[in-house]
Amino acid sequence: MHVERIEFVGHSGAMLAARLDLPEGTPRASAILAHCFTCSKDIPAARRIAGRLAAGGIAVLRFDFTGLGHSGGEFANTNFSSNVEDLTLAAAYLASRGMPPQLLIGHSLGGAAVIKAAPALTGLRAVVTIGAPFEPAHVAHGFGGKLAEIRARGSAMVALAGREFEIRNQFLDDISATSLTAALADLGAALLVLHAPRDDVVGIANASAIFLAARHPKSFVTLDNADHLISRAADAEYVADLIAAWSQRYLQLAPEAPRAGAPEGVTRVAEAGPDGFCQDVMIGGLHRLVADEPAGMGGTDMGPSPYQLLAAGLGACTTMTIRLYARKKGIPLAHVAVDVTHNKCHSADCDDCDKSVPKVDVFTRTLHLTGDLTDDQRAALLAIADKCPVHRTLHGQAIIETRLAEGHRA
Repeated sequence: MHVERIEFVGHSGAMLAARLDLPEGTPRASAILAHCFTCSKDIPAARRIAGRLAAGGIAVLRFDFTGLGHSGGEFANTNFSSNVEDLTLAAAYLASRGMPPQLLIGHSLGGAAVIKAAPALTGLRAVVTIGAPFEPAHVAHGFGGKLAEIRARGSAMVALAGREFEIRNQFLDDISATSLTAALADLGAALLVLHAPRDDVVGIANASAIFLAARHPKSFVTLDNADHLISRAADAEYVADLIAAWSQRYLQLAPEAPRAGAPEGVTRVAEAGPDGFCQDVMIGGLHRLVADEPAGMGGTDMGPSPYQLLAAGLGACTTMTIRLYARKKGIPLAHVAVDVTHNKCHSADCDDCDKSVPKVDVFTRTLHLTGDLTDDQRAALLAIADKCPVHRTLHGQAIIETRLAEGHRA
């Protein structure tokens, strides 16, 4: 994955700053991520979601609304309707590059904006809201005692997320006059509603209202103890996984380009972020998982370690081989499972990565065979386990060729 810094023209003519998270190779689909009210495209949750989708082949455009972050223009002159216009222009920018968005993701007020914009976008197939209000006017709850001052004087400085923003009467008028009900009824795309029951900024009742107003297909997933900004890494990872898995059902993903010498496709592994060891794994353009290290080894324990993945490959190949053999020989095997253990630790072994010291790895497999089997049949199934292709690969001599990707120099 790599990130491209871009700009496009917003509703006021000012340039909007954006990041385009691109997968390796040709994108299989594209998405837009709209940030929360007065936030920016660069909050940790937005970066993690975009990175997770990009690892799965989906390009993600995340941008700062007019007057926020690194975008130009005056925030005081903006409102909810102008945010929707900026979002529509972001979609037009992606379309101009040959990848019109199929997926919209919106956080908080950005979630309300993607709902409002969705019916007008052709080719859209899925919409995700995270902690979104049912009515844009909900954001006025955060203005506290400043509402009367805004109405009386025409504007006031309001402290939001540790910063002060000028809010004008036109902003209040715009959010008061805007409803999402019609847009939800005419969304024209599948909807995923994500919301935390303990969200103290936008209450969970908003999620219920959004869900009830929308038509099927629609889904709702609770975010348990997550806060409104999805600030904890584990919560951001959960949200990213949910969106990646759910959206795959609805998006029209272009097939991954085949590569010579790779009959099962490419297994692509990329860092999820600069901290820790969490890795996004995309297999053959279809299957996603996460690899990590235990917390005691400096990781965040978001997924299996490299050695555990290796053991999983051996175990899966073993049970598949046994099942194939049982079918071929007519053996009444009801169920097969295997426990695989490997008495080594990846993080500890990395301390000696630069030393050419031969080591013997021992994998222990314990088979669980269920069915009305004779002793001879059990013995035959035990023997065939050693014939599985991954067993042979590990037991034989593999050649590993490593090279730099094109465009990179040593």
